Amino acid sequence: MSENTWVQASDEVWDVVVVGGGVAGLSAALTLARVRRSVLVIDAGEPRNAPAAATHNLLSRDGIAPLELLRLGREEVLSYGGRVESGRVSGLRREGAELVVTTEDGGRAPARRVLVTTGLVDELPAIPGLAERWGRDVLHCPYCHGWEVRDGAVGVLATGPAAFHQALMFRQLSPEVTLFLHSGGDPTEEQWEQLAALGIDVVDGTVGALEVDDRDRLAGVRLASGRSVAVDALVVAPRFVARAGFLADAGLAVTEHPMGIGGQLVTEPGGFTGVDGVWAAGNVTDLMAPVPAAAASGVQAAAAINIDLIGADARAAVVARAGRASDASRPEPGSGDRR
Repeated sequence: MSENTWVQASDEVWDVVVVGGGVAGLSAALTLARVRRSVLVIDAGEPRNAPAAATHNLLSRDGIAPLELLRLGREEVLSYGGRVESGRVSGLRREGAELVVTTEDGGRAPARRVLVTTGLVDELPAIPGLAERWGRDVLHCPYCHGWEVRDGAVGVLATGPAAFHQALMFRQLSPEVTLFLHSGGDPTEEQWEQLAALGIDVVDGTVGALEVDDRDRLAGVRLASGRSVAVDALVVAPRFVARAGFLADAGLAVTEHPMGIGGQLVTEPGGFTGVDGVWAAGNVTDLMAPVPAAAASGVQAAAAINIDLIGADARAAVVARAGRASDASRPEPGSGDRR
């Protein structure tokens, strides 16, 4: 790489530039590289699940550290001729027949097609000490981390209507669940009955801070009133916001999720965004997709992109063949009869 430009040795554009090197992006890049597409992955190195100790529900790799999973994925992409570069993408625009991806440090990658797999940002409640424990003993998904907190004292922080459902899901994993009515999400009469029947304690009042013991483990939730409730883990419902601000010049914007849980890119099945040449996959377009689903969406988008490129290549070949035939039928200069 020289002068911060990612171009082929022949100065041709990349078949596909993948923006984001998480499981969706690397799965897509692997799929494309294996069918001999030239593919470049540009990754900012900020995977959403980096704070977590392990990735779960990934068949044959359950429990693998998130960063180790990505390291292995990058190696596989490279082994098939793909390329992975570090960089934070700042823009995407069309220049004639090409799409051009630019980075904050001046990188420029021309491409025939672009796949956006930048994921999302978890916007957490503004409670002192909460963000520092995210992915450890502050969590949100029972499928990702529920087994690890089974039978412990689990608190659920209510910041909206999803908290009631989280309380029920974690009650499946532990008999000791407490719902903190921090802000919003007041249960209905029917929900109160279900909480009581399941033995889920409900604590009213604003949460002021988290308490941590001398072993660096979550020990409790302290209310603004001064009351402390012991918990081993705290479940929250973050707002999920797709990392898509750099797509404004391409005519793409984040749309509010129908469930009100955050903002995402809206795509057609297969990941097409509606903007010519641009696809998206993973959490940037599916806020609740776990790791296996994000990986699968990357593969599906890669297949759709490859089919699109196959069609374009075939049409170009027809035009080129017609041009050659036309040239062959023309008489050579000076070859006509002279009298």
